[in-house]
Amino acid sequence: MERGACSKFWNGVWVRMRLIAASTLAHFAVEHPDAATALEHWRGMVRAAQWSSMQDVQAAAAKAKVLNGERVRFEIAGGAYRLIAAIDFRLGIVFVKFIGSHAEYDRIDALTVSKY
Repeated sequence: MERGACSKFWNGVWVRMRLIAASTLAHFAVEHPDAATALEHWRGMVRAAQWSSMQDVQAAAAKAKVLNGERVRFEIAGGAYRLIAAIDFRLGIVFVKFIGSHAEYDRIDALTVSKY
């Protein structure tokens, strides 16, 4: 009955990852309509996930780049945008820390940014 550390067993059901700052993604999609479909796909992937490690994240998103033990960078809309998420595998939570253009990403410290 044991499952990965990210999954929570609650009332007989394995709970999937929770996404924090989904409204940030919706707002970004309004401002950048070319990213809307890719962001919706990313949100769906996260909400369906039962990740317990960065290896699980990379298996789900091959172009994801692990930045450290908790942060990962995702390419959005073919790399036009970058999304940084912090993942708490124990709690099963994905926190959106940054989303912006490739140029904006180049100007921030991906390991410390908390734009949202």
